[in-house]
Amino acid sequence: MSKEIRIEEVDSVPPPPKARVEDVESAGDKLERKKDYLDGFLSQQPAAVPSTEPGGDLYDAVIAALKDIYDPEIPVNIYDLGLIYNVEINDGHVHVTMTLTTPHCPVAESMPGEVELRVGSVPGVGDCEVHLVWDPPWSPESMSDEARLELGML
Repeated sequence: MSKEIRIEEVDSVPPPPKARVEDVESAGDKLERKKDYLDGFLSQQPAAVPSTEPGGDLYDAVIAALKDIYDPEIPVNIYDLGLIYNVEINDGHVHVTMTLTTPHCPVAESMPGEVELRVGSVPGVGDCEVHLVWDPPWSPESMSDEARLELGML
């Protein structure tokens, strides 16, 4: 089956219609400051963060206290090392869930006590309870980027 191709020669093609813009801005309108649609958004104040939640004053003070505790074998603080799994604050009572690099760590007996003392000394903290857990086990992937950089692992 053969197909026939037709060829048609033309002398010219009519130009396509030009687009019409009904709502054209004048030069003066373009130079004036446009309405800032973000005014309402930018004028809003951020929601107050409870002091016991991440970003709150008491929570940040507890984290700062944890960052002052260093593992004696590794020159990195225990928070950036990834040994702190959770911090909860309820009415001045702080619950810290943490682990150690290994169960046979030489500071296994003293580290939870040091965490309890340091966090307990933060103004606004009534007492601190430390839960030492082994599941999930600590691994180098738990470390922050700052800790990896300090140890030359980044």
